[in-house]
This record gives sequence, C-alpha cells and structure tokens, in this order.
Amino acid sequence: MFTKQVIACATVALLSTAVISTAIASDWKPTQPIEYIAPANPGGGWDTLIRTTARVLQEEGLAEQNFAPINIPGGGGAVAWAQVAAKRGNPHTLFAASPPLILVPLSGASRFNHQDFTPVARLITDYSILLVRDDSPHQSATDLFEAIKARPSLSVGGGSAPGSMDHISVVGAAVAAGVEAAGLNYIAFSGGGEAMTNLLGGHVEAVITGAGEASAQLQGGQLRALAVSAPERMAALPDVPTYMEQGIDFTFDIWRGIMGTPDMPEAAVRYYEDLFQRMQQTEGWAMARDQLGWIDAYQGSAEFGEFLDGQLEQFSSVLSDLGLMRR
Repeated sequence: MFTKQVIACATVALLSTAVISTAIASDWKPTQPIEYIAPANPGGGWDTLIRTTARVLQEEGLAEQNFAPINIPGGGGAVAWAQVAAKRGNPHTLFAASPPLILVPLSGASRFNHQDFTPVARLITDYSILLVRDDSPHQSATDLFEAIKARPSLSVGGGSAPGSMDHISVVGAAVAAGVEAAGLNYIAFSGGGEAMTNLLGGHVEAVITGAGEASAQLQGGQLRALAVSAPERMAALPDVPTYMEQGIDFTFDIWRGIMGTPDMPEAAVRYYEDLFQRMQQTEGWAMARDQLGWIDAYQGSAEFGEFLDGQLEQFSSVLSDLGLMRR
C-alpha cells in the first residue's frame, strides 16, 4: 500500500516532469526559413492566405524566421500534399488548408487526407461568391441558374477540382435553385486566379470563388457579384445579396487554416499555434482581415483536428447525396 509520503513524492515528480516538458515545448524555435506552401497557383484562396499571413508575421516582427510563400499547383492540392507527406517530421514546412483537404480525397483524387497531416491552427472563415462579367445579362443568381436550366452547356468555373470546394459550393446553390446536380457544367481550373482570367476572357459564363479573394477584382469594375453564400450580407460587401435573399435556401462557409507535416514534433506545433494566435491580436492582421472580408475563427491544434473530423463526416454525406463520392 502506498503511503501518503510516497504518493506526494510521486505527484511532485509528475508535476516536475510536466513543467520540464512544457518548458522544452515553449523553448523550441525554427532554425531556418519556413517553407510556406499554397497548394495552387497564385491568385486563389490558399495563396491569399499564405501571402497575407507571411506579410503580417514579418511586418509585426512576430517570427524568428522568414515565412517563404511557395506555390505548388496541381490536382486540386494533391500534388502539394504528396510532397508535404514525404517530409514526415519536418518542423519547417507548413501549408494552407481549406475544405478541399477533405473533399478531394473523398472524391478519389488524392490518397492523402487531413488525417495524414498535423493540424496547426484554423485561422479564418470566408464565404463563396458567384461572379459574372460586368456586361453579363444575368442580374441575379436566380437569372443565372434559370439560364443554365435552359442551356446546360453554360459553364461555371472554379479554382478547385471536381468534387472539391468550389464545385460543391456552386452545385449546392444550383440544386437549391432547381438545377439538376449532374446538369451543372463545372469547369475546374488550377486556382482562383486562372478561373478569374477565364471569366474575363469569356471562356466561362460565371465563376465561383472565395469572397475575400474576389474583392480586388470587384473594385476594378470588370466583374459583378450575383450572390454570396453567407447567412446574411457581409460587412465587406454590403451591396452583394445572399442566396437566401434571392429565394435560394443555401449557405456555405469556407474555413481556412494551417497544417504541418506528418508527425510534426509537438514542440513545433505549440510554437506555431501560439504564433498564429498572437498574430490575430495585431493591428496589421485586423486591417488585412477586414480588407479581405475574412472572419476570425481561430482554433488551436487539438480543436482544429476535431473540427476536421467533423467536416469529414459532413462532406461524406454531401458528396454521397450528389453522386460524387468515391466508391
């Protein structure tokens, strides 16, 4: 039988170990520049997140090392994920993540999913926005979807792969407006920037993308927004109606966060988790966030991981209903 003295000594030893472990974790710092990956071409949501956060971290003097943005396009993110997966345990590689990390593997386009990587932090949420050229005859989302019913050949472009985020977002809205899911002609581009270029060039009828990454193009006057997938109008885009306002019962939010390599050391996770949390308290971040119309939605590593598991369950059901689930 343990005596009170033995138990007390054991308790002190355990507490001492915990304190030492915490100190070790908090003492870790990167020793080289961070390979900071956007798994797509420049101009899309991942690229915007990577470049914006890298700039804020540098301007606010928060990081000991430079966060170097790198674009690795292909496969709706799959090419980059395969490269990151090969860097097991590397604490100096991070990448931007959003719903495609769940959706692309479910549709069979990648053998890596979120469970193969280390969640670091969820940062923001955004909404999708439906865009047309300024000279388009379509004045509302309802107009566009009615035109698609009459002419199924009309195409809607997006910066993510078939069965991924942009596709799911526009299909969900179209189905809510009475369009058959299989009747939507979705054209996948390698990123939001390429999708925008093709819209401006007249190669697609409309584009679905993140509201934040569309703000600059909307200010240029060449594009016009038909709807956002938010439950109510966004403060950054007060003139853009929601789908709900147009009688289309549909909302869709786009979370974005940062992931690390498989088996990233716990001490590195704690460092980055704290770094991004401190970044969200800065004036530089507040200005960038508001300019892009992003909404703070910070989650630490453990909570972010649980959130991703919930997204897997939710999107599995959605893709199955749309007939896009890998068999």
